[in-house]
Amino acid sequence: MATPNDNIDTPQEVRAECEAFRETFTQLRNEIGKVMVGQQPVVDGVLVCLFAGGNVLLEGVPGLGKTLLVRTLATTLSLPFNRIQFTPDLMPADVIGTNIVSEDPDTGKRSFEFQQGPIFAQVVLADEINRATPKTQSALLEAMQEHSVTVAGKTYTLNEPFLVLATQNPIEQEGTYPLPEAQMDRFLLKVDVGYAQLEDLMEIIDRTTGADNPVASPIVSGERILEMQQLVRSVVVAPHVKQYAARLVLATHPETDTAAGGPNGPTNRYVRCGVSPRGAQALILAGKVRALTAGRFHVSYQDIQDVAMSCLRHRVLLNFEAEADRVDADALVAEIMKLTPTQPTAMAGLNS
Repeated sequence: MATPNDNIDTPQEVRAECEAFRETFTQLRNEIGKVMVGQQPVVDGVLVCLFAGGNVLLEGVPGLGKTLLVRTLATTLSLPFNRIQFTPDLMPADVIGTNIVSEDPDTGKRSFEFQQGPIFAQVVLADEINRATPKTQSALLEAMQEHSVTVAGKTYTLNEPFLVLATQNPIEQEGTYPLPEAQMDRFLLKVDVGYAQLEDLMEIIDRTTGADNPVASPIVSGERILEMQQLVRSVVVAPHVKQYAARLVLATHPETDTAAGGPNGPTNRYVRCGVSPRGAQALILAGKVRALTAGRFHVSYQDIQDVAMSCLRHRVLLNFEAEADRVDADALVAEIMKLTPTQPTAMAGLNS
C-alpha cells in the first residue's frame, strides 16, 4: 500500500490505489447500510473522518440513530470499542482513568497502579457529550488531539487508529452544556443528523419491529485503516485549490481585509471569532478523502466545497447580532462561500 514516502509514478498505480480505496469505502458504507436506514450524508461524513484521521461530532435530537451508527461502524472495523455515557455527575477520572492503590499479595507492599478509563479503546463513543460539565468534556482534549492521556505526570499513548465519535443533542434542549470552543475545534467535522423521510421511516419500522435483526460484519482491520489514512495524506493538492481553502478560512475572520463581503459584509456583522488553522487542515484532509472516493488523486474546488459546511459550521463563533437576526452558522458559512471566489484572484491582504 502506498505511503507518503512512496513514489507513485505511473497512472496505473494511481488508479489502482484509488480504486482500492473506493472499494473499501463503498464496502463499509454498504455494510453500515445493512443496519442504518438512509442518512447517507451522515454515514459518509463519519467515514471521511475515519480515513482523514479526525474526530466527528454528530448533532441531532434523540432517537435518530446516532448511537446505532457509531456502534455499527465499530462492528465493521474490528477495533476495540468503548461507549462513555456522559452525564452531569461524570468526572474526568471516569473517562481517562486514575491511579489506585494496589497491594502485592506476597510482600504486602503498596504502590500506585494506573487503572485505564474507557478512553483506552480505538473507537470511542462519547454519547450525549454535552450533558456533562465542561470540566469533564475537557478530559477528552488531549486524547483527541495528541492521541495520548496524561495522569499524575505520566503520559500514556493510545493505540492507533484512534477515533472519537461524539453525539450531542441540540443546545436548546433541557440539561445540556455548550461545548468549549477548544473542544469543538478538535472535531474534524460536525455532521447534523436530520429526521428520516417517509420511505426511510417505513423501512426503519420494518427492520426494528420485525423478526429479522440485521447485523453488520467486520470489513476492515486497523492496519488497513492506517494504510488508507497514509494514502489520503499523499493525495495531491494544487496550489490554487490550497489557496481557495485558505481564503475560505480567512473570509471568516472579522475586522480584517479578507473578511467576506468587506466592511459591511456578513463576517463583520455576525462573526465574533473566525475559523482557526485547524479549519483549513480539515478542509484539505476531508477534501482529499472526497477526491479518492471520486476516483481522483488530486483535490478539486468541488471537493473543498462539498466538505466546507461540515468543516466550518462548528468553528465560526457568532455574536449577539447574529442571534438577534436569527442567523445560524450554516446560513453564514453558505453566504461566505458565495462571497469567496474559487479562482485565485487578488484579494486585499492576500497575494494570489
